[in-house]
Amino acid sequence: MDYRVRAGEIPEDQTTALMESYSAKLPSSFFLGAAFASILGSLLLKTTGKHDHALFVGQWAAPFLLLGIYNKMVKQHGSDADVHHESRIAA
Repeated sequence: MDYRVRAGEIPEDQTTALMESYSAKLPSSFFLGAAFASILGSLLLKTTGKHDHALFVGQWAAPFLLLGIYNKMVKQHGSDADVHHESRIAA
């Protein structure tokens, strides 16, 4: 038995669509800049002797980069691209 979920089979909820509509307005360079800012902030904190804070801020870079990738994918493919495509074809 095949239990894989195929594209467009299960639509996203309205909360996800709302969040994506706001995040898609941000340019991808915003997330890259935020990642570099967290790295720079971490270096500054490290040089001032605040090692624990530097580790905390430095760990923000990876989530910012992941959010940037997610944002780019939503912009390119949409969250429910196949569902909307099929509804346009049926109309």
